[in-house]
Amino acid sequence: MRTIDTAEIANAVCRLALKAGRTLTESCRAALARAAEEETGAAEFALRAALENEEVAHREKMPVCQDTGMAVVLIDLGQDVFLTGKPLREAVDDGVRRAYANGFFRKSICDPLTRVNTGDNTPAHLHVEIVEGDKVGISFLPKGFGSENMSKLFMLTPAEGREGVINAIVGTVKEAGSRPCPPVYVGVGIGGSFDGCAFLAKKALLRDVGSHNPCADVAEIEREALEKINALGIGPQGFHGRTTALGVSCEVAPTHIAGLPVAVNIQCHCIRCEKEVL
Repeated sequence: MRTIDTAEIANAVCRLALKAGRTLTESCRAALARAAEEETGAAEFALRAALENEEVAHREKMPVCQDTGMAVVLIDLGQDVFLTGKPLREAVDDGVRRAYANGFFRKSICDPLTRVNTGDNTPAHLHVEIVEGDKVGISFLPKGFGSENMSKLFMLTPAEGREGVINAIVGTVKEAGSRPCPPVYVGVGIGGSFDGCAFLAKKALLRDVGSHNPCADVAEIEREALEKINALGIGPQGFHGRTTALGVSCEVAPTHIAGLPVAVNIQCHCIRCEKEVL
């Protein structure tokens, strides 16, 4: 058994939030650079502007996007870890609160009905999964809502099958058009339940752009969906071109014999995700 004070988790969340708010992931940066080499005109300009924007943000320690997002925190908690100190939820929110204040990040979280802002970007959207071992893995994903608002969940019938899944993915991106600031990264959940499917889609966005699901049939869905999305011609920032999406990542879970849930979580071109293991 290993003991960890939740103050360590709070500090880690703060570090991750500060870095994520100012930096694109390496796989995102590389994907944008590759796409810029394949585009011309306004589409190329949009991609190179995004890359320059990231360089300035990193150098000047400024937010890489004005929408510094809802703080999505995913924790893999080893079952051989004993937590001490304040409750985990309080520790995570403390880390978010400090990061958004110290980084001068926009505070965007409010009551859904009164629209009164909480003032510190808390509470974070926290997911905890119990895993084996004595480590605590923390992933921080600041999720902007220009892209989040374009996301969808479908309760397909089993008869719709593989084709229905691909149509749901491609149709969601097509309907979104230029609104989520493409080229987008598409996280997809297939299976599970109504709520579990959406969580799978969010987890898919933690993967590196260009990675593939280890199951060959799922990886083929990723490949085909990406090909069809990029054939839409929406292009970077809606300026047309070859790159409407940087990637499609699917996560899968068993589901009920009567259902085929599919969740499509859209991420804009500004992919920010940082991870740490304590």
